[in-house]
Amino acid sequence: MRVLFAAISAAVFSLSANAQDSELTKLRTAYDANGWEAVGRLNIGWGGMCTGALIAPRIVLTAAHCAYSATSGALVNPSDVVFHAGFRNGHATASRRVTRIVTHPDYVFSGRQGNATVANDLALFQLASDIRLSNVDPFQTAGRPRKGQQVGVVSYAHDRADTPSLERSCHVLARQRGALVLSCDVDFGSSGAPIFTEVDGQPRIVSVVSAKAEVRGRKVALGTNLEKPLSELMVLLNSDLGPAPSPGVNIIRPNQTRQLSGRDGAKFVRP
Repeated sequence: MRVLFAAISAAVFSLSANAQDSELTKLRTAYDANGWEAVGRLNIGWGGMCTGALIAPRIVLTAAHCAYSATSGALVNPSDVVFHAGFRNGHATASRRVTRIVTHPDYVFSGRQGNATVANDLALFQLASDIRLSNVDPFQTAGRPRKGQQVGVVSYAHDRADTPSLERSCHVLARQRGALVLSCDVDFGSSGAPIFTEVDGQPRIVSVVSAKAEVRGRKVALGTNLEKPLSELMVLLNSDLGPAPSPGVNIIRPNQTRQLSGRDGAKFVRP
């Protein structure tokens, strides 16, 4: 983990070299939210929340740690999870219950944080039925962005849970063993939020939010690398080998987050 901490520390000092990052913009109106309706809020049990995005009419991409109970470490019961596509001002464009959860096989939900954990913090939530609406268009994915590249993120958070927010311009500060260090503004509830680049004028998902970190008073976000982990997840999803959900477990509740401290003054918190 020392290498990743060093990358983050170096990234913090390089912030001034980047173009100034944009502020969060709430997508309050249908006009504002146009093109982003496939991003939605995952309601997990009694009050738990993550962000996810459709990559197929029935498949939501999010962070793996959203699928685990913070108290028991077991997978949540899929029937206690609902995806609200385009959730805005208390209303969703479409809502579906989750019927299956597949987390990356190399992801381990534990108290120890490492490069491989961030890199594999990825899950697919299968919905009870397709969402097929003209204004809800699943996103395509793209390759890992380069260092210094501009990216954007659409997310919910504990203090903006009813309306998604768009940050059009944040930056990749560093890349380290599948983990991306980003200048994006994330908070509790942003876990699993899609991170985008623009390809031929269209947003493409290149990462999802795994954690936030603070180094020497500066806030950064950590994202996963999609390419290899996502392809492995799709193989599992399309087979009968995916992890089976565990019924009757404790469900994630608000503020049940894991705080992980490491060397070099870096503090990781699950958003």
